Amino acid sequence: MTGAGNDFAVLDARGKALDFSAMAKKLCKQLGADGLLAADHSETADFRLHFYNSDGSRGEMCGNGARCICKFAYDMGFAGEAITVETDAGPVYGWRLDESHYRVQLNNPGLVDLTRLPDTAYIELGDPGIPHSVTEYDALEWEDKAQLLPKFLAIRNAPVFPKGVNVNLYRRLSEDTVRILTFERGVEDFTLACGTGSAPVAVTLWLQDRLPGGRIIAQNPGGALHITVEGQNGIVTGLFLEGPAEVIGKYDI
Repeated sequence: MTGAGNDFAVLDARGKALDFSAMAKKLCKQLGADGLLAADHSETADFRLHFYNSDGSRGEMCGNGARCICKFAYDMGFAGEAITVETDAGPVYGWRLDESHYRVQLNNPGLVDLTRLPDTAYIELGDPGIPHSVTEYDALEWEDKAQLLPKFLAIRNAPVFPKGVNVNLYRRLSEDTVRILTFERGVEDFTLACGTGSAPVAVTLWLQDRLPGGRIIAQNPGGALHITVEGQNGIVTGLFLEGPAEVIGKYDI
């Protein structure tokens, strides 16, 4: 499946004892995917999401992946049009908008530090949170990613991020549109889109009073994602991600 160019191996693992880490490394290499999404039984939600990066490391959650797994569950018949997903970062809620577009409510920020590095914010979504850095870069062009790699790696490996970090650079294109490039922890490369990376950019702008409408279009190399931030008095009470979720192919493993 793909969510704005963020590709995943997706499987129904309910009632199965599987080595998800090994499967992630094998299937992601085989399919050229960024991660593995596995749906499992849950006592508190429609299903539980196991998310693993392509290097076999477990991730707390994945925004684009959450949309894809919601579509997968709906198509497979074990969830309806309103969906609850148990994740390591906390519960995630999803809604089917149409056949190929889904909306998910991401985990609210559990940790916010707008000055973790000079000109770089640090935000964790959920608890334990998905770690993201956010840096504004006015000259950001997607085709310059090779030249920008040292900048991304310096942030990715900075000692002030003990959990490691997903690195997001953004350029403001208009009041409600940004261009984003993300280097993902666990993939250890640029990805075509990152839902949980686009959201902290929106949160950072909102906390800086630079997002008056509370909604932004995040232009990723793989496509556009729509982020909505709700809250008051500097406290985020709702964080929503909308975008595509599509099946690329089906395989027997």
